[in-house]
Amino acid sequence: MLFKKLLPKEGNFFELFNQHAERIVEGAHAFSRLVANYNDVNLRDQHNREVDHAERAADKVTHEVNRLIHSTFITPIDREQIHTLINTMDDVADLIQDSAETMALYDVRHMTAEISRLTELSVRCCEQVKQAVSHLSKLSDQTTAQAALKTCEEIDKIESEADRVMRSAMSKLFREEPDVREVIKLKAIYELLETITDKCEDVANVVEGIVLENS
Repeated sequence: MLFKKLLPKEGNFFELFNQHAERIVEGAHAFSRLVANYNDVNLRDQHNREVDHAERAADKVTHEVNRLIHSTFITPIDREQIHTLINTMDDVADLIQDSAETMALYDVRHMTAEISRLTELSVRCCEQVKQAVSHLSKLSDQTTAQAALKTCEEIDKIESEADRVMRSAMSKLFREEPDVREVIKLKAIYELLETITDKCEDVANVVEGIVLENS
C-alpha cells in the first residue's frame, strides 16, 4: 500500500505537455498580433511583452518536466521520449521569441506580405502541435491514436507550405530589394519564421514515434 502511494501519477507529464503547448499557442498568437499591429509602437511593445511572458511560462514548464524525469520512478512513456518532446516543444517557444526579438534588434521598419503569410503558417502549425500533444494521454484508444497521426500529417503539410513560401520570398527579396541592409534583415526574419514550422515538424515526428510505440 505504501509503495502504491509513492508511485507518481502518470498524468502529470501529459498535463505539463498540454500546459506547454498552451504557452506555445499563446506566444504564436501574440507574435501574430505583433505583426498585424507592427506600425503601432505601443501595441508592438505590448505584444512583444506578451511573447516574452509566454516563453518564460513555457520555460518553467520545461524545467518542471525535466525535474520530474529525474524524480519519477515510473513514467507513462519512455524517459528519453519525454525529454526529447518537451525540449523540442521549448525550441518552438524560443524561436517565436527569437523572431520578435530579431525584429526589434534589426529595427525592421515594415512588415511584408511574406512575413504575414509565414506568421499565419507558424500559428497554424503551433495550434496543430497543441492538438497533437493533447492526444498523448489517450493512446490506448485507437481512434485517438489515429487522430494524433493525422494531426502530425497536417503539421508536415503546413511545414511544406512554409518551405514554398520562404523560397518564393527569398527569390523576390533578392530580385526586388535594392537596399542590402533590408535584404539582410528580411532574410533573417524569413528564415526564423520558417524554422518555427520546421521545429513544429520535429515535434510532430516525436509525437508520431510515441504514438507508434505506445498505441
